[in-house]
Amino acid sequence: MDSGILGAALEREHREIDQGIEEFSSAQAEGGHRVESLTRAMQGLRRHIYLEEELLFPSMGSALAIPMGVMLREHGEIWRTLDALESQLSEGDPTDSVLGTCRVLMSQLDAHNSKEEPIFYTRADTALTTSTSAQLGSFLDSGRMPDGWVCQEARSHKGR
Repeated sequence: MDSGILGAALEREHREIDQGIEEFSSAQAEGGHRVESLTRAMQGLRRHIYLEEELLFPSMGSALAIPMGVMLREHGEIWRTLDALESQLSEGDPTDSVLGTCRVLMSQLDAHNSKEEPIFYTRADTALTTSTSAQLGSFLDSGRMPDGWVCQEARSHKGR
């Protein structure tokens, strides 16, 4: 990918995920049902966390170990919120509790993205090897998260 492209693509995914959650929340507030926009955003968010943890972060180097630890911890919090949303949605029609959980998720994403974008995404186009950049670019275009994959912090909490 060309210079500046990876960081912009990663930020674009953030905006698309936010938009899907916001579309659902707005439709609910107006009495409509847009569950598909929320489920699409949730799937996209899980896939996005996968690409960060498996492709982007490991290539960033030890200089970013402390902020990476923060990002991984926050991924775990976000993942557990996604699990809660899935559970609420599987119980039937979206309710006020789903909207409340969406608000929690949006707050988590706002705090998370405001750190992740300037620290990691600005370096995505310069800190990665050509091979890793190509792999990440290809995944952004058409990659799928492996079935059953769970983010690092969510895995570590399952055993507690």
